Amino acid sequence: MIVQGFSIGIRGFNFNWLTALFGDLGDRQFGMGYGALLLASSFLFLFTQGIAARGAVNGDVFVVSAIGGVILVVTAFVFFPIAKMLVAAFITEEGMYSIDVFASKFFDDRIWGLGCLGGMRCGVAWNSLFLGIVVGIVTTALGLIFALIVTRSGFRYKRWLRALTVLPIITPPFVIGLALILLLGRSGAVTVFFADLFDVQPTRWFYGLPGLIIAQTLAFTPIAFLVMIGVVEGVSPSMEEAAQTLRADKWQTFRTVSLPLMRPGLANAFLLGFIESMADFGNPLVLGGNFNVLSTDIFFAIVGAQYDQGRAAVLAMVLLFFTLSAFFAQRVWLGKKSYTTVTGKGDSGVHPAMPKRLSFPVFAIAAIWGGFTVVVYLMIVFGSFVELWGVDNSLTFTHYITAFKVSYNEFGIQWIGSAWDSFWTTIYIATVAAPLTAIVGLITAYLLTRQTFAGKNAFEFGTMLSFAIPGTVIGVSYILAFNVPPIEITGTGIILVVSFIFRNMPVGVRAGIASMSQLDKSLDESSLTLGANSWQTFRKVILPLLRPAILAALVYSFVRAMTAISAVIFLVSAEYNMATSYIIGRVENNDYGLAIAYSTTLIFVMLAAVGLLQILVGKTKIRRRINIGS
Repeated sequence: MIVQGFSIGIRGFNFNWLTALFGDLGDRQFGMGYGALLLASSFLFLFTQGIAARGAVNGDVFVVSAIGGVILVVTAFVFFPIAKMLVAAFITEEGMYSIDVFASKFFDDRIWGLGCLGGMRCGVAWNSLFLGIVVGIVTTALGLIFALIVTRSGFRYKRWLRALTVLPIITPPFVIGLALILLLGRSGAVTVFFADLFDVQPTRWFYGLPGLIIAQTLAFTPIAFLVMIGVVEGVSPSMEEAAQTLRADKWQTFRTVSLPLMRPGLANAFLLGFIESMADFGNPLVLGGNFNVLSTDIFFAIVGAQYDQGRAAVLAMVLLFFTLSAFFAQRVWLGKKSYTTVTGKGDSGVHPAMPKRLSFPVFAIAAIWGGFTVVVYLMIVFGSFVELWGVDNSLTFTHYITAFKVSYNEFGIQWIGSAWDSFWTTIYIATVAAPLTAIVGLITAYLLTRQTFAGKNAFEFGTMLSFAIPGTVIGVSYILAFNVPPIEITGTGIILVVSFIFRNMPVGVRAGIASMSQLDKSLDESSLTLGANSWQTFRKVILPLLRPAILAALVYSFVRAMTAISAVIFLVSAEYNMATSYIIGRVENNDYGLAIAYSTTLIFVMLAAVGLLQILVGKTKIRRRINIGS
């Protein structure tokens, strides 16, 4: 079945030697359907049963089946698309393979040119790399600043600060760019104010590198904050107290003890900021101007007039090279040092407050950036209620009525607003993808933490590969892989669900690993001793204890499915149009009011969903504090 699927394509045989041997085919091959899926599942079941019967993994059928299932889906929806993309970079217009074609596209001056050193434009690769490094550094610093205020200060309004810091996560990425245009664009409030104040002509200074740095910093700082707060809280107070006992002051303690122990958090925060910046599509599309980046060039290579899949594949390879290089550089920088500070021993110490020489700049930067964030979101809400920001600021509900108009007649409720189709499609796709993402992620985490088998390290790398691959690359890869037989799902809702599952699965994996690492293996052993098999143990013992991890995976996957754009922009269709794609279309038509109104609605919908799930998840406490005399 697999051999036939890859041997016969939409125009007959995929290989010339097969055509020469058997002649031209009279009909095309269509993509495999549900029958092939059922048959493949049956073959996989029989194969794993046989492997277990031969004693693999102690003959545990559930474990062997789980390993086989995860390997199959990861191979089909991660490795295969990436391999397809890499191959496309070598294909000529005649369908032949050529290294010269690849070399001519890869070493193009538009990618690697250094014209900016002489007053011209640099290649798109250097633009993306520089932007990613700057955004990674700035977001990491801001994430550390906010984490220190929340954990190492007596700031009263920590809960509000947390909410403000995390708010951009549930915001469509390019919406921040739109709000910044309302403030800092050529007709923006701030730009016009200073132009009038100094009697100068407003300029387009904001479009390009400055605007992208500001927008991406706003969008991705919450990710760095979420990484850093756990690391900052995880530093054992006993080590800091030991340093102070040895007569180190607070600044010396922070610089020589606390900060070095935060290196894993700093490295991961930078890595996430760098990858998110490299993969960001919405903000460069809105604010990029003449500053081209890899993500937008990939998009225009696919959907533009040129339609050059080879160039898109080469650009995706460059993007993948940068992200994987950052991934491995992080591992080299951290090395094999131990950063463990939380053990099984009791630790009821209290973290020392920030040093005075550090607290003032930290609070000053946080106040400036927090105030700026509040202004940006006020602009988002305000911009949705005016006719045309900067031109006609009269209040109106027209944008909301146009997008979400509802009427009731003899036929029942009629959803006649222009945004309803994409809204319900987005809710449906996100609702389907979220639990599947959690299931795949947690089963994988169980295998990695509770089982020992050959190739475990390679298995873990394969499951985490989609995390290191930007969404733009995923979108291009899926177009190249699943637009033709044997798996032909482009334009369907299935490809959107699949892309969300494997794009967000690593979060479920890491959440599951973190939670299962806290569960003593004696619980599993007790269940097995009492006669339960691995499936029963997983379902009745481990799974009930993983409720926080399950809900965390659900929250992340649902929110990311609602706000994703980098991969979605390639995969949507007329029948399955997502909210972010609809908003991008409004932006391209200069209908900013409708785009902002839709985005504001999504923000409040996700706030309600996330708030509900956070109540259900609760708050995890690393250690218990007991206040004597209270």
